[in-house]
Amino acid sequence: MTRTQPFQRSYVGPGFEQAHVRDAMRLGVITCRPETTLADVARMMSGYGIHCVVVADVDAGGHNRPWGVVDAVDVAAAGADAHTRTAGEVATTDLVTIESDAPLKRAAELMAEHGTTHLIAVQPGTDKPVGVIGASGLAAVLAWGRPG
Repeated sequence: MTRTQPFQRSYVGPGFEQAHVRDAMRLGVITCRPETTLADVARMMSGYGIHCVVVADVDAGGHNRPWGVVDAVDVAAAGADAHTRTAGEVATTDLVTIESDAPLKRAAELMAEHGTTHLIAVQPGTDKPVGVIGASGLAAVLAWGRPG
């Protein structure tokens, strides 16, 4: 007989109306280079337990400059071609960013407006990427956030 683990909450912060992006985002940004194969991107997603990877290139100053996003649907759509197709070939280049101190409600609005499930959270005033907020983060707040 197989024993299952009890379901555990993944969010213990304020309710949706009071929450900010920083309350539900994944801290840190996992990146890959444009020439990274989708098979390697899939390994990154699986290993880190994430649903998207930011595609970045190195600028003249030696810093990663985000310019695209590959999500799990992009990887799945590649199928057997994941070993030959690259992140740069399939990345969505319309990056949508939001400041980490913005209300979570604004993140939901931006996702709906842009038809995306992930936003790049940036540090207020600097536009430096500090995390990723996904639709699953919004769902966790709706499911488990403390009311009012």
